[in-house]
Amino acid sequence: MGRPSEPAQAGSILRGEEDAQQVSFLELFFDLVLVFALLGVVSRMVPDLLSDDVRLRWLSLLDTAVLALPLLWLWTTTAYITSRFDYRNRWIQLLVLVSAFGLLIMATSLPYEFEQRGAAFAVVYVVLHIGRPLVLRPLLREHENVQALYTRLAVWASVSGVIWLAGAVMRGNPRIVLWLIAIIVDLVVARFNWPVPGLPRATTSAWAMASTRHLPERYQQLLLIALGETVVSIGLTYANHPATLAATAALVVTFLSSVLMWRIYFYRAGQVLAEAVEMSSNPAVAGRSVGAAHVLMVLGITLAAAGSEIVLAHPEGPSAPAWLAVILGGPAVFLFGRSRLERVVFNRLAVRRFVGIGVLVLLASPLFFGPPLLAAITAAVVLLGVTLADARRAAGQPPEAPSPSA
Repeated sequence: MGRPSEPAQAGSILRGEEDAQQVSFLELFFDLVLVFALLGVVSRMVPDLLSDDVRLRWLSLLDTAVLALPLLWLWTTTAYITSRFDYRNRWIQLLVLVSAFGLLIMATSLPYEFEQRGAAFAVVYVVLHIGRPLVLRPLLREHENVQALYTRLAVWASVSGVIWLAGAVMRGNPRIVLWLIAIIVDLVVARFNWPVPGLPRATTSAWAMASTRHLPERYQQLLLIALGETVVSIGLTYANHPATLAATAALVVTFLSSVLMWRIYFYRAGQVLAEAVEMSSNPAVAGRSVGAAHVLMVLGITLAAAGSEIVLAHPEGPSAPAWLAVILGGPAVFLFGRSRLERVVFNRLAVRRFVGIGVLVLLASPLFFGPPLLAAITAAVVLLGVTLADARRAAGQPPEAPSPSA
């Protein structure tokens, strides 16, 4: 594998830096499927949150992690494939299109994920994570380091695949537990570059990229996809319920929260993300940390979208604790992920974000005695406070340059 600054050689499956400066239409097509998948996660979660069964309400939060993380991990691994390999290669195009179709099948099985059709969710995930490395290996004969990386990935995908498939033949809580273990295995071994006893240590990072600008742009698009899904969810829910004064107020507040999360994300760190990764002494490590931060933020946005649907459907009346967990917890998880991004881009502790998280946690108990709309207003006010604090810090100052931690 050549240096990242070199263009890809003729006939090479790897991308060169000049080939990886902008996102391809193929990647944007794949992203469209993710919008449907995230919408499916929210649609699967909300009915359980609205259930009279208190236990089912709380289990829906765990279900969301079990369902959303594999979808986001599939998007992440596909993003690294298109960042590392030449998207004009017919095999890479085939892999991305098959991945998009697999993501579609997984999304359509979401309403049944712990029942009969739910087995398709795990089967498709396992087939993609084992099959794609096996397809790539023979194409990488001239790039032994990258080939060895995908060999180890296939080995670990097979190990976790056993757990995924074991969960697929189970029902109810055993399936949740097994799938949670399986996705944790996938994420942990990826963190350490898929080490396999008996095989040489990796000399190529799994998080290496042909261009330091391409992948950060992909993560920015992931955030916009998640925020777009929130707007779609809010609009559909409002359209399907009576346009009462309370529901209209909920629409305004929940939409405002989405706008504020967009503003908080792009305030400097989001704007100079690609530049920060490029300046980093270890772009691969910085890229991995940026990925983790974005996954957290997307999870927070997904929870916030579910909370928005709850508020729009039941703006008045008592608040269930599980409802408050998503209405307030979504923005809190988003702010935590955004603080991780601040650490990568500017190498500092994001005090304003943690103050916002603390306020949301402290107000959770008293908000139990108020309606869901009041909780949504509180979350919006906290996000507005963080936004204004950002604006005040930047007032009269030149745009801040990134100072990456890695």
